[in-house]
Amino acid sequence: MRRSEDSVVVLGGAAGAWGDSSFALPQLLDSERCDYIFLDALAEITMAILARARQKDPALGYATDILSMIGRELPRIVQQGVRVVTNAGGVHPRAAADLLRGMAAEAGVEIRIAWVEGDDLIGRLDELSDLDLAEMSDGGPLVIGPLSFNAYLGARPIAAALDAGADLVITGRCVDSALALGPLLHEFGWGLHDFDLLSQGSLAGHLLECGPQATGGLLTDWRDVASWHDIGYPIAECRADGSFVLTKAEGTGGLVDVRGAAEQLLYEIGDPGAYLLPDVTCDWRHVELRQVEVDRVEVEGALGRPPPATLKACAQVADGFKVTALLMIGGREAAAKASRLGSEFTTRAARLLERDGYRPLRNVDVEVLGAESTYGPHARTPHSREVVIKISMHHDERRALSAIVRELGSFAMMVTGLSAGGRGLPKPTPLIQLRSYLIPRDRFAPTIYLDGASIPYLEPSPAAPVARPVDSAPGAEPFPVDEPIEVPLIALAHARSGDKGPDANIGVRARHRDFLPLLRNQLTTRAVANWFAHRIRGRVERHELPGIDALNFVLRDALGGGGISSLRFDAQGKAYAQQLLDMPVRIPRAWLGHAALSALPSRCL
Repeated sequence: MRRSEDSVVVLGGAAGAWGDSSFALPQLLDSERCDYIFLDALAEITMAILARARQKDPALGYATDILSMIGRELPRIVQQGVRVVTNAGGVHPRAAADLLRGMAAEAGVEIRIAWVEGDDLIGRLDELSDLDLAEMSDGGPLVIGPLSFNAYLGARPIAAALDAGADLVITGRCVDSALALGPLLHEFGWGLHDFDLLSQGSLAGHLLECGPQATGGLLTDWRDVASWHDIGYPIAECRADGSFVLTKAEGTGGLVDVRGAAEQLLYEIGDPGAYLLPDVTCDWRHVELRQVEVDRVEVEGALGRPPPATLKACAQVADGFKVTALLMIGGREAAAKASRLGSEFTTRAARLLERDGYRPLRNVDVEVLGAESTYGPHARTPHSREVVIKISMHHDERRALSAIVRELGSFAMMVTGLSAGGRGLPKPTPLIQLRSYLIPRDRFAPTIYLDGASIPYLEPSPAAPVARPVDSAPGAEPFPVDEPIEVPLIALAHARSGDKGPDANIGVRARHRDFLPLLRNQLTTRAVANWFAHRIRGRVERHELPGIDALNFVLRDALGGGGISSLRFDAQGKAYAQQLLDMPVRIPRAWLGHAALSALPSRCL
């Protein structure tokens, strides 16, 4: 039975990643407000970990801590009638369902558990080889012998499992937002061509999928967030017309306001006018965010078009080994000593490899943390008296790296103030490359199992994709600045950054609509590319979201290969937004009296 037009479905987001807090699910159950709770467990790094776990033990391959959290709360979940959706099935959703079924039996509760399969492509490489697939970032051929190879499925299989009576749905790889859209499809009966509704429902999932990032976590203006230790996890009160209110449980920490909602909207997206999902192509350029009450933000205005004709699939491929050493150096000229240590140790590593008959290192990355080496030419603290040097190396052979790291101990007898913290020598681990492909969606036939039995399901054929309408948003029009003074970008904007494979994105939102024309003029793709010239290898793209007065930058090939293969300390670009916010911009001196600037603390000016 579908919900009525005026009813509200309440979704709670209890996990933003594998390793999220064990307090989250109990907190949302304590609120007694949620009809559905979903737990997002997967990322590219997570998929690599789960694939390796299944290699060691065929019974594994799921996110154990997420399933344990659900298992502990099964009695309350059943008592409250809350339905749960999670992608913690990883590369083995069937085993995850079996585990939870055993937990339910042990707890003495009855719950109907479904799982979704069809995303795993590891056994279909011969079939896919006929498609002449090209890797999305470099055009390379289809991988050979990957650890895992999974496509991002959509929300329809989740909705079908709920339609069939499932109380708990476990998926493998699917787009994160589908964990929210699936329940909304089930409750409201949105059709294949209700593209605006599908986009709004996906946006609800996008805001909730990263847990407390939507409720004050990662907020640029972090001092405005009262507490982190008891931060509230996000709740969306969703209506049949697609609009929803973003909020959190009463009496919890954190903060729900337009700034945090805007930053999360911008997080890890590319073109906001063509955000591609399996169920819909989203256009979020004109989304509106309104603070309607304390800790309550109204969200509406998402538009949609037919989804793409392909699904994205990601393969994890073993590519040698990596090792990372972290050493503290104290005292005067600590940064200079660390820089010399990095150079000298790399030279000794090269000598050792040549002496023992190994091939040279494939890659080396040295960063001096505390001396702002990640800022490159924008660093301000070259004279720190306490730094940590990070030395990462990549080689085809584990034995070669083990031999190299053994040499670290000798440098403790040469470099004053050097300490390893008593942790011992680091151990080499496999380096995993991410390879992504677009595969025709007609090659996928998801299957659904409920309590061990398959249920009828036919993946619907969506409408043919249509071209994106022309973006009429203004570009970098002239903006004369009278009596210019220089301020850091953080005075005019707040921002959030993240990763998409080897690329990074930085979403920048003006603190006031008056500032947006100036940002369009000065925050050009060239300016951003120059600011990050020491970090990026590809081009910079800029997209506009006039609905929230924001710009979104996509930095191609900006992460040294991406989260699972990069040797960098910030392999996912989490600090990129904070670095960009220090970029100087020129404003009219008269703006110092602007309400939005005068309200800022002096440290932002």
